[in-house]
Amino acid sequence: MVSTKPYLIRAIYEWCVDQGFTPYMAVQVDPHTRVPSGYVRDGQIVLNIGSEATHQLKIDNDQVTFQARFNGVAHQIIVPISNVMAIYARENGQGMAFEVSGAQESAPAGKAPDAADTTPPEDRPPPPPRGSHLKVIK
Repeated sequence: MVSTKPYLIRAIYEWCVDQGFTPYMAVQVDPHTRVPSGYVRDGQIVLNIGSEATHQLKIDNDQVTFQARFNGVAHQIIVPISNVMAIYARENGQGMAFEVSGAQESAPAGKAPDAADTTPPEDRPPPPPRGSHLKVIK
């Protein structure tokens, strides 16, 4: 059975467009994700997927693909649906967050973890809480 996640992503995208908002997509980067590595922070990237920022946007049941320019250089972007963390409107933050399953949280595509970060995960202090109105759905 096909997941409801791609349908919800398309619905929030359409809602953003209908309301005149700019749809943004937060993505967990792993080896299956093709994005410009220079813009990845902490294994994540936020992408503007609005019509003015993308070309040939396609939100399929298994991946999101489009072309976009980063600092004037065109890139082909490929994001597996399983790596989409959230889709929301830039202007008001309304949207939907998702659990990311199967994505590696440690290192961005093609990059090794920083040598300075050798502390075992269980010994690291928890990250500061982030306030968000987005709700994780399953």
